Amino acid sequence: MNVSQAMKERRSVRAFLPKAPTADQVHSLMSDAAQAASGGNLQPWRVVALAGAALTQLTDAIAAAQPDEEQVSNLSYPPNLWEPYRSRRFKNGEDLYKTIAIPRENKAARLEQLARNGQFFGAPTGILVFADERMGYAQWVDLGIYLQSLMLLATERGMATCAQGFWRRYGNTVERVLKAPEPYRVAYGVALGYEDTLAPINTLRADRAPFAEWAQMRGFE
Repeated sequence: MNVSQAMKERRSVRAFLPKAPTADQVHSLMSDAAQAASGGNLQPWRVVALAGAALTQLTDAIAAAQPDEEQVSNLSYPPNLWEPYRSRRFKNGEDLYKTIAIPRENKAARLEQLARNGQFFGAPTGILVFADERMGYAQWVDLGIYLQSLMLLATERGMATCAQGFWRRYGNTVERVLKAPEPYRVAYGVALGYEDTLAPINTLRADRAPFAEWAQMRGFE
C-alpha cells in the first residue's frame, strides 16, 4: 500500500475486533510516526500506549469521573460554530447515528454512544498523546502531523484507528491515572486495533467538501 492508498482508506473506526496488535507492532508504529516533521525538530509529543490492565485502569477511572470544567482549551470545536463548519459537523453526526439507528430525539442513546469514547470504542489498545502546556500553536500543528503519520502507518499495516479529542474533557483524570509529569497535558487519544467490518457503525464514510470550496490555484497556466 502506498501513501495515496492509505489516505483514501484511512477513516475513523468505532468498533474493533478482540484481536490486539502486538507490543512490537505498537512500538514500531509509535516510533516510525515520530519521523513526522516538527518545527525546529522540537518533536513536542509525549506518547503513552495502553493495553490490558493498564488500559482497563484508565477506562474504569473515566467511567467513574466527571468531565473537567469546560474551557476553550479542552473543547473539540469552537463555541457557536459558524458556517460552513456547523453544517459539516451536523451532517457528520447525523450520518454517524443513522448507521446505528439512533434518532436525534433519543438523547440517552446518543450520550451512551458518546461515552464509548471513554472505552476507546472497545479497541484493545489506547494511545494518549501529551504536550507540554507551555508549547504554542505551532507545536500543536506538529502534534497533528504526528497524529496523521501514526494513522496512515496504521492503515498501511492493516490496523484501524479513531482519533479522539474526547480525552481533553477528562484531562485531569487522564493525567492523574497515567502520572503525566508536569507540565504535560493530554492533547488527544487514539483508539487502535483491527476493524470489525461487520459493525454497522463502521459503514460510515465521511464526505469531503468540493475542492473549489476550500482551495485556489493561482499563477498556473
